[in-house]
Amino acid sequence: MLQSQNGRNKTEKASSVESKKYLSTTYERVDRPPNFVDMTDNKAEKRPLRIILIGYMGAGKTTVGKALSKELGIPFYDLDWYIESRMYKTVKQIFDEKGEDGFRKVEQAMLHEVAEFENVIISCGGGTPCFFDNMDYMNAQGETVYLKAVPEVLHGHLVMGKSVRPLLLNKTPEEVDVFIREQLKLREPFYTKAKYTLDVSLMDNYEKIQLSVEKLRHLLNIEN
Repeated sequence: MLQSQNGRNKTEKASSVESKKYLSTTYERVDRPPNFVDMTDNKAEKRPLRIILIGYMGAGKTTVGKALSKELGIPFYDLDWYIESRMYKTVKQIFDEKGEDGFRKVEQAMLHEVAEFENVIISCGGGTPCFFDNMDYMNAQGETVYLKAVPEVLHGHLVMGKSVRPLLLNKTPEEVDVFIREQLKLREPFYTKAKYTLDVSLMDNYEKIQLSVEKLRHLLNIEN
């Protein structure tokens, strides 16, 4: 009996070992689907996509932002437009009533609202990065991109644009040119804190706008 029992135990052990080998081999042969995400890996948790465009007025932030929004299928927010919709006043009216210091406080508060949205593209005013801790805050919230343009391009875009720019009111073209160059020198140190920089040329037709969008997608590694 004892000998028979020992034989049965050996047989069971051998069977167990073979089962483990089979299971191991079976699982190793199962291919994971291409989009498999291992949820035990903390790195697999993706942050919400926030693309924040900064740069001097006339750089093309709104133009590029709207075009990229259409391609990616995610909302676009122009910070100035958002301020106007929330305050029921134009930027010019807020400037007239509160002065630039008052406007910048409103702007900061609205930035903290819109930059909490998930999967969005945000276009900021030319002065937004230069006040308070706005630039550090934006860098913490998402992917910041400085749309960099030479003064001639900025001036050209401003001439083509139809929106009212409070800081440029009652200035001649020559005065506008001088103003742009002086302000750009002051603001450049803030703009260059962005995570990415994209050089933009004059966007006076659809093809040039699309070229800038493609460059931006490549910069941010956003695939088609």
